[in-house]
Amino acid sequence: MNWQTHDVSNQFDELSDYNLHTTDQPLRDALEQARAQSFSPRLQAYGERLGRAETYELAGLANRHTPELKTFDARGRRIDQVDFHPSWHELMAMHRAHGLVSLPFASEDTGRWSAWAASFYMANQVEAGTMCPATMTQAAIPLLSREPSLAGLTHERLLSTDYDARDLPIEQKRSIWIGMGMTEKQGGSDVRANATVATPVAGSDREFTLRGHKWFFSAPMSDAHLVVAKTPDGAPTCFFVPRWRPDGSKNAVELQRLKDKVGNRSNSSSEVEFKDAYGVLMGEPGRGIPTIIEMATYTRLNCVVGSAAMVRQGLVQSLAYTRQRKAFGQRLADQPLMQAVLCDLALESEANMVLMMRLAMAYERDHDSIEYAWKRVMTPAAKFWVCKRAVEITGETMEVFGGNGYVDEGVMARLYREAPVNSIWEGSGNVMCLDLMRAIAKDPSSAMALLSDLAQDATGHPLLVEELSLLQAMLKTDPQHLQGMGRLFAQRLVTAGQATLLLRHAPSFVAEAFIATRLGRGWGSVVGCVDIRQIDVARLLQRAYPA
Repeated sequence: MNWQTHDVSNQFDELSDYNLHTTDQPLRDALEQARAQSFSPRLQAYGERLGRAETYELAGLANRHTPELKTFDARGRRIDQVDFHPSWHELMAMHRAHGLVSLPFASEDTGRWSAWAASFYMANQVEAGTMCPATMTQAAIPLLSREPSLAGLTHERLLSTDYDARDLPIEQKRSIWIGMGMTEKQGGSDVRANATVATPVAGSDREFTLRGHKWFFSAPMSDAHLVVAKTPDGAPTCFFVPRWRPDGSKNAVELQRLKDKVGNRSNSSSEVEFKDAYGVLMGEPGRGIPTIIEMATYTRLNCVVGSAAMVRQGLVQSLAYTRQRKAFGQRLADQPLMQAVLCDLALESEANMVLMMRLAMAYERDHDSIEYAWKRVMTPAAKFWVCKRAVEITGETMEVFGGNGYVDEGVMARLYREAPVNSIWEGSGNVMCLDLMRAIAKDPSSAMALLSDLAQDATGHPLLVEELSLLQAMLKTDPQHLQGMGRLFAQRLVTAGQATLLLRHAPSFVAEAFIATRLGRGWGSVVGCVDIRQIDVARLLQRAYPA
């Protein structure tokens, strides 16, 4: 007998087969405002490719079939090889081909940083693990371009859009990836506590051997890593450590194990030991911390964009689902309490996007003083707040799907597991707030210039005027006390910045709703604690993702 106990109804798969670019009106508006229209055909094609069902399937496969460490070959020779599922390589090739890695440095075209941010934003919505190698490689490009002994070897290979997964010396590769090795067991974010020692090679002032360990060694199959180690005088210094030595032998960087992480599972993170590994001096001896801070400035922007992308994907998936799913005789999207959640998500998402695009513009124009203020002061604040909020919001969007969202084979659970990494990596929340405080202490005029820039659009909006006045007053607080208020200051600075940017660039119904909810009383306990009588629900949700 062919048993059929029930019909499957009112069940809907997560969204796929849509164009991430053409369905995102706020993003397209931001690209136009950044004068990045020349990149639109490329971005539209990329958005279509990313949104295909088969691309989502590649993402699922890469996270289910995680990297595997092969320490030795079949005859006992040490190889320290990490094997990936074919889906990983296909995704990496796709991103590289679309210029995701090198776009900001491959041309001088206006809007290039904004176009990069848009491409990175779309890619992170589908699969975030592959963005780790892309982030580190991109951040290494400006540093390596200033190193005469390394630029000739690396520059064209860094800019290449041709994916080359072969494990060979750099000289034999068409393109390369760069990783990072900073964190040690005893220090964590305190890189000055690193114990790895670099000893000069006899007869050379640029070549060293490194002995020590790294507790987190990101993307160990990269063609080289930037590593902080101490020279014999104890000064933290940055080194370029290739996977292969110049003589063609494998470098003495031994993989101890791969990290079993909560999320970011498609990407390999490792623990390593350096057994007199070969390294080349980057910059000046003793200048390792400033070198790494420069690199981290770029990677922290990537974290902001990546977290904004997760919020965007959670919003889009939630809208598509609730417009189909019915409960108590009515579509979920038509029920006022769900509308409060969806509207709150839509406001948060667009605010994140305008902020990341404004920061991208600052990176393109940082020769200007106000652009430098946005870059140096707002980046750590945004990294703190946007990444923190993504952790909460991905949990909320998972809940929109109910039990289906909590099942690990879907998109929503992957977003939830992925979100915390951006808050932790490249400086935890407290480290970001301390960095913000350092930036203010070192150059108070930049912080004041940033607040003055925000104030230009605050007239006629009492809540925003009051918030900016409070921020200016906080800047006059004793530095010791201000440090203790670092999280509060960062949150308020970011939300005030987002409000101002929405006033400048978004429709008034978006900006006014954001100000009323974020700067008014009672907001912030959980997503959806908003009064939808202050919001044009239909227009806001249609703008977020057209029905």
